[in-house]
Amino acid sequence: MSNYIKYAIMPLILIFLYAINPGGMFVVGNEMSFYSIFISCFIIEYFIEKANKGEEIYLRPIAGINAMEEAVGRSTEMGTSVLFVPGISGLDQIDTIAGLTILGHVAEMTAQYETNLHVPVAVPIVMETAKETCKEAYLKQGRTDLYRNDMVHYVTDDQFAYAAGVNGIMLRDKPAAVFYQGKFYAESLILAETGNSIGAIQIAGTGSSSQIPFFVTACDYTLIGEEFYAASAYLSGNPEMLGSIKGQDYVKLLCMISILIVVLFSLFNYWNLIAYDIIELFRINKI
Repeated sequence: MSNYIKYAIMPLILIFLYAINPGGMFVVGNEMSFYSIFISCFIIEYFIEKANKGEEIYLRPIAGINAMEEAVGRSTEMGTSVLFVPGISGLDQIDTIAGLTILGHVAEMTAQYETNLHVPVAVPIVMETAKETCKEAYLKQGRTDLYRNDMVHYVTDDQFAYAAGVNGIMLRDKPAAVFYQGKFYAESLILAETGNSIGAIQIAGTGSSSQIPFFVTACDYTLIGEEFYAASAYLSGNPEMLGSIKGQDYVKLLCMISILIVVLFSLFNYWNLIAYDIIELFRINKI
């Protein structure tokens, strides 16, 4: 009954209120914006609730995620450490937060396989967060005896000094698996080329569109753009994150269908096959 109220009665009430507009509480002329936001919110909320109930939310397999266990396994077989680079930005960047979520997953695997994990960071607050993430991962696997405080350590907050420090770690330790997951800038190619020169399996992930080409060139697997954020949701198993990702996919699908309809109607109107100009639906009144 509660779902019936939420997804049937409540939408009708909101649409009725918008239609009668009591006291001028809604801006007249922005109907398309209202309905777009309204539909998007309910679609996302529907999938979040579906995930909270334990129903399966399908997300397509991402090669970079599937290769993570292979990379950690290779490090275990070769007796070398796993290097995880979380970028050079702070927690105000969503890329860093997504990268730390992936760090938790990698730390669980290194705890399970008893492999050394090395996490050099450039921002003090990220260092503390990464330490807690790793500690929780090792605790979850019941291997707190393998956790070391120095597995996550501070290098420097200078961009290229940090890149030089991480390159030195790679050349000395020669890790068999290197993860670049976070916000990166001009240091991305320097790091990736060094990792490639030592023959490591490299898995990169970032939302920085200007750095993706460098990672694609030098790394074995790259989580591109939204794949990176979807990966953190997928690995966390958080129902809210999984449901929102699925809901956003359906909203994007509706947007693509709407664009196609508008293009077709505009062409038909241009060729005088129909008299109605659909663009009028999308005009927004300026306050």
